[in-house]
Amino acid sequence: MFDFSFSELLVVAVVALIVIGPQRLPKVARTAGHLLGRLQRYVADVKSDINREIELEELRRLRAEMDAAARSVEATARSLEVSARQHMGEIQEAFDDVKHEAAQPLSSSGNADVPAVASDETPGAALQQPRADHPATAVPPTQSQPGSHAASAGSADLQIAASGKSSTS
Repeated sequence: MFDFSFSELLVVAVVALIVIGPQRLPKVARTAGHLLGRLQRYVADVKSDINREIELEELRRLRAEMDAAARSVEATARSLEVSARQHMGEIQEAFDDVKHEAAQPLSSSGNADVPAVASDETPGAALQQPRADHPATAVPPTQSQPGSHAASAGSADLQIAASGKSSTS
């Protein structure tokens, strides 16, 4: 802090000895030591207060950055939520459209390959009945031969099941 050489300190000590005197010099030196210690503690306290304030300012800046990042993440999450809800709505609309189209009679769609469903039948009943003109659903020849007992009994069972009545009643 101050630049004193040893010779300068020796001159100050000799002058203090002459001015103060040999009897009071130890008491003055002790008091000067206490004051110097207090001064050092005060300087150390000021330094620690300054360091604490610097750290506090850094923490405030860091907190502000974290708050900004949190707001950014929240905004992103909200936009993702809105986007997800929008896509879910579109998916629900498409699902409802497909469900509505499936519930409509197939003859109104203009598809000639698919048979029309009668109004008293359920939409899935026409799909369960075999078609002779379509290879994937064609009935094997052993069952579809005219006059075959198995074919007539099977068609009778289908007619009874479709009407909801049993042959015993």
